[in-house]
Amino acid sequence: MNNLTVHTMATAPEASKPLLENSIKNFGSIPSLHGVMAESPAVLEAYQMLHKWFQETSFNADELTVVWQTINVEHNCHYCVPAHAAIAKMMKVDDALTAALRHGEPMPTAKLQALHDMTLLLVRNRGLVDEAEVQKFYAAGYSQKELLEIILGMAQKVMSNYINHLADTPIDERFAAFVE
Repeated sequence: MNNLTVHTMATAPEASKPLLENSIKNFGSIPSLHGVMAESPAVLEAYQMLHKWFQETSFNADELTVVWQTINVEHNCHYCVPAHAAIAKMMKVDDALTAALRHGEPMPTAKLQALHDMTLLLVRNRGLVDEAEVQKFYAAGYSQKELLEIILGMAQKVMSNYINHLADTPIDERFAAFVE
């Protein structure tokens, strides 16, 4: 694919260095994706903020994983699917949920299935979802708040998935065990 630079602390633009320090603080090292994003400090900062804000939504660890992985799998992101499988493991999400998301299998609960279905509808239909589907989502126990929070997760994932497609981002060693 494109030959986009995966920056390190030594090669990153000055304005990206504090952001990469945040990556090291939060992840123990610089994820390759963050190294690519460092070319544009604005992109890296926006991504880090979206990630932080999405984790502060009303979704629990299973629900965060459902939204992230539904989008990653739908976008066929070679980097984010294993990365979020590793993140799910760190968040103590059941491996069966991660496997179901990766393989297009049913979710373990009706509520998680409704979240998965709504996320897919939003991604595939570019936000154009009919009222009956929205009501089905609400009937599963979600509200307008969660409907909007899915969009926040989508914004984060569009950034990472599309950048990974452009960069053919190399898989970090810590995520390699989660590649299928």
